[in-house]
Amino acid sequence: MSDPTSTDTVWMTPAALAALQAELDELTATPGDDAVQARIVELRELIRRAEVGTKPDDGVVEPGMRISVRFHADDEIETFLLGSRDLVRTDGDIEVYSPTSPLGAAINGHRVGDEVSFEAPNGARLTVTIVAATPFG
Repeated sequence: MSDPTSTDTVWMTPAALAALQAELDELTATPGDDAVQARIVELRELIRRAEVGTKPDDGVVEPGMRISVRFHADDEIETFLLGSRDLVRTDGDIEVYSPTSPLGAAINGHRVGDEVSFEAPNGARLTVTIVAATPFG
């Protein structure tokens, strides 16, 4: 999931935060083993670091943004939400790419119009242009 010792905020949808809180409430209602206690600590930390809400519409790529990129190899445009699949609850109408994935890490922090190259998991070098970055939600 994510690093529970980090001090960075973690963007998530309101539904994801509610699900984490419900899981925490359920786990703290009954005594559990070491694995349950570790999950309780992780959930408390995620909830503490939660950033919920709409990002500013400033064209910067960051978690919580709907991103469109154009792949130079075939001129195809792909649109996705940048965020953790574990911390995002959507109705399934949009793909979710992790900010730690090769593409997500390459474009995170860039702006609309930037051209970015990255290495795909298969070793191929790909180049994309960021064509849109708008708040999700």
